[in-house]
Amino acid sequence: MLHLNRLQYNPLNNTELSNSLSLNALKQNQVYEKLCLDFKAKYKHKMLKTFSFSKEGFLGLFLELDAKIAISQGESQAVIEAGLLYEKLGFSITWLKLNRDGSVNLTDLSDIDFIFISSYVMDTFFKTDIGEIKKLSSAKIISNASAAYDERSDAIYFDSYKLTGFALSGVLLFDDEIFELISIGFMDTIALKLSLDALKMQSFNTLLKAKFLKELSESFKEDIYFFVSPDATLDYSLHFGLKGIKAREFIRTLALSKIFITNGEGCSLGLAKPSRVIQAMGYSEDESRNSIELSFVDEMSKNEIKSIVKTMYLKYTQLISFND
Repeated sequence: MLHLNRLQYNPLNNTELSNSLSLNALKQNQVYEKLCLDFKAKYKHKMLKTFSFSKEGFLGLFLELDAKIAISQGESQAVIEAGLLYEKLGFSITWLKLNRDGSVNLTDLSDIDFIFISSYVMDTFFKTDIGEIKKLSSAKIISNASAAYDERSDAIYFDSYKLTGFALSGVLLFDDEIFELISIGFMDTIALKLSLDALKMQSFNTLLKAKFLKELSESFKEDIYFFVSPDATLDYSLHFGLKGIKAREFIRTLALSKIFITNGEGCSLGLAKPSRVIQAMGYSEDESRNSIELSFVDEMSKNEIKSIVKTMYLKYTQLISFND
């Protein structure tokens, strides 16, 4: 099987757990303590906790902050849903819209205490300059660091599902008592262990993007187009659309050839709703169904890339003929 969707789902292999991950309030918990120390040392933050990576979990974080919050529309669905729920409770959120080119609109950052914005936009992986935000606002920045870590963020969190393939708690690191700490009895040590294992092994291939782009452009010619500029996305990701077909059809037929790609957040087989992020950029729901994203981890030769793109083009032409 060939996975070209590693930013979305990257399951761990040979996962091992032991009773040493269980916590006891009356004993030393050396394995747990080492996990916390290793996590904090790797990402240079003083405090750590786990939380439910869901709209309820993020809502809890918002309520802890009890401050003026801004949220980028390019964040994870759980963050967006939590923001909407927060508003239903009578609180105010400043929504940072996405521009047509995929970037986050940073014009409305006045009088904000905390900004939920990452160094990349979900789905498209359009790069966001955290340093530029720091110049525009004194607000503390809270970022999803699952696919790219920017040390200029004031707090970071990790999506365990995207990292491990298991729907575990998220891991949150921060300083200055931004959030409330929790007792060890509520810490998800399995999430800590597996997330840290995944992050230690995490690697991406930055050399394949240009090669794939060249082969795709030569094969698909005028039938390929780009929602976001290839130069503006993470160095190991590529986002595009193909004319005349829906991404779901393309993804399903490629899966039969053991080539796995994605078209939306957490959607490794194209079975979820069309990209919310593409729609937030100003595209229609129908247009958003065309978005395709590749991300690169494994080494591939020039001939392997040519073979993959050849298969992709063959499946594309078959779909076009079926749709005519």
